Amino acid sequence: MPNTTTKQIENLHRPLSSRLVLFCFFFLSIIGFGQHIPEEFKEKAETLVQLQPKTYEALDEELSKEKRDTTLLRFFADLAKEYDYWEGQAYALNQLGTVYRNTSQYQKAVDLHQDALAAAEKANNTELRVLSLNMLGVVYRRTDAIKTALDYNQRALELAESVDNPSVHIKRSINVALNGIGNLYQTLEQYDQAIVQFERALKLEEELGNKLGLAINHQNIGNCLEEKGDLESALENYRKSLAYNEEIGSEYGTIICKNSLAQIYLKQDMPYAALVLLEPLLEASQRIGDFFITASIFINTGWAHTKLGNFDQAHDFISKGLDMAINRNMPSSILYGYQKLSELEYDRGDFKKAYEYYKKADEHAAQISSATNLRYMNDIIERYETDKKNNQIAVLAKQNEIVRLRLKKNETTLLVSALIVGLISSILYILYRQYQSKNEKRVLTLEQKMLRSQMNPHFLFNSLNSIKLYIINNEQKNAVHYLNKFSKLVRKILEASSQREISLAEELETVELYMNIENIRFSNEIDFRVEVDEDINVDNVKIPSLTLQPFLENSLWHGLSPKEGEKKIHIHVKRKDKGHVSIEILDNGVGRTMAEANKENRVLKRKSVGIHITKERLANFAKDYQNNFDVDIVDLYDDDGKPNGTKVVLDIPTI
Repeated sequence: MPNTTTKQIENLHRPLSSRLVLFCFFFLSIIGFGQHIPEEFKEKAETLVQLQPKTYEALDEELSKEKRDTTLLRFFADLAKEYDYWEGQAYALNQLGTVYRNTSQYQKAVDLHQDALAAAEKANNTELRVLSLNMLGVVYRRTDAIKTALDYNQRALELAESVDNPSVHIKRSINVALNGIGNLYQTLEQYDQAIVQFERALKLEEELGNKLGLAINHQNIGNCLEEKGDLESALENYRKSLAYNEEIGSEYGTIICKNSLAQIYLKQDMPYAALVLLEPLLEASQRIGDFFITASIFINTGWAHTKLGNFDQAHDFISKGLDMAINRNMPSSILYGYQKLSELEYDRGDFKKAYEYYKKADEHAAQISSATNLRYMNDIIERYETDKKNNQIAVLAKQNEIVRLRLKKNETTLLVSALIVGLISSILYILYRQYQSKNEKRVLTLEQKMLRSQMNPHFLFNSLNSIKLYIINNEQKNAVHYLNKFSKLVRKILEASSQREISLAEELETVELYMNIENIRFSNEIDFRVEVDEDINVDNVKIPSLTLQPFLENSLWHGLSPKEGEKKIHIHVKRKDKGHVSIEILDNGVGRTMAEANKENRVLKRKSVGIHITKERLANFAKDYQNNFDVDIVDLYDDDGKPNGTKVVLDIPTI
């Protein structure tokens, strides 16, 4: 980069017409907005437009002091555009977009980064194209637009890795892309995969000696470990990040780290320690203007007051944070705010409000973590990895061809090569067969566990005992009737256990037999009904065998067994949408809260694993379908807010 004296000498040798045009431009700028632009900066901008440096590092060295001043950046961007200096315009627009992003003005940031990308493409400048793509990914991630964010980060990574001799800035851009992809994995709760990306970026940042990058990646690894429940390891990474931020004097990074540390303290039930960190951050975060972190700090401050029993103060802080999130369209912060309001009202004893906030949080969680986003992300990553491997294979093929031609006369070497290829192929095949075998073994284990849960000794003993009572009481007709049903049920369970899936009609027939047997124990007090909508052909709907019984057993054991009075279980099969059939199991038992309390008071505690196994089997079953399965358990309440039973909703994919 030339020094100031060199630049001035070069200016004198520029054509007179070029200098005259620049003079006219500056004259017009003085009329319109010159009072805002220092003369020193005008001279610097004119020099840069004349010299037109091409690299990000050269531009950043000259403009590092001004890259947070929107007025000066606008001036330089307009001047660069005037003289078709696309690199300068791309640099300035990206810096402007970053300023707007950090003040939560996301749409302005997107527009600026898009314009910067267009300018970088006109300049055919790979460095600035990668920068623009990465910055777009960051903005879209802030608004939880996962698909769009991932697309930009993947494009940036592919472009950066295609450079043969990457500059320092390109290497940092690779780290930014890896960091962005890791953050998207984190958003989708795939924390182990996210940590792999962050650790890869961390290693590259260590090689570059970039302390800001080290701070960011330790912070992100801490976030993932916190979500996984490893609070001590998370705390260690947050402290490392804080040390790096304080060393480089980053107020913004320091605020983020202290908020994360406070959040760990809250999870460790240390609200006073959390408040010591949070209270100074309230004003500091607002001064910086990043509402994403400010909203989190306000909500965490409210959480701390909730733990201390200061409910009114807690409500004020959480509400302020939630309002910031809603006004600036930050879905993950909105979800967090509703969760903390639900916890607040629960601790205060207003269960109705707590439930309302819980439902709102649940709605936002469903929007953020939709199956469509997850499928799109996996498809994009798989496509990228496949393309990358294909490119690597193509390169290796060319190299092998060169080697083959050079060693054409050397038969021994060719034979050894063939043996090596054969050995590698054999190893890969063996590994593939082992993977298939493990997967088949896992599925078989699930089926065996399911059969054991269906044919548990308690059920067999109770059923035979009930039939024995009919015989003792000389009720031969009832004894024969229920013995037939019992034998038919056992036969159906054994037949179904050998099949991966059966029709819904067979499944409903099996559960009806099961309920008839179990109802003996309840003196036939249970009102059990099955209702199927007319537009559903239960013979054509497929379902994993023995799916519904664990939910019925749960209703009987935990919901209806301790209840007095009317007892009912109703099954309703209906069409949810084109790709799903919905099966609702409704009981009027004591509810999950009371059932849990009763379970703790029992001398003999019965561990229920049937539902967990069923969910795993449904997940395996859904792999063959375009649509996913869903299991939702809803607590029912009467008009007075008292528990009034439970509803289980199974959404079974049909397409």
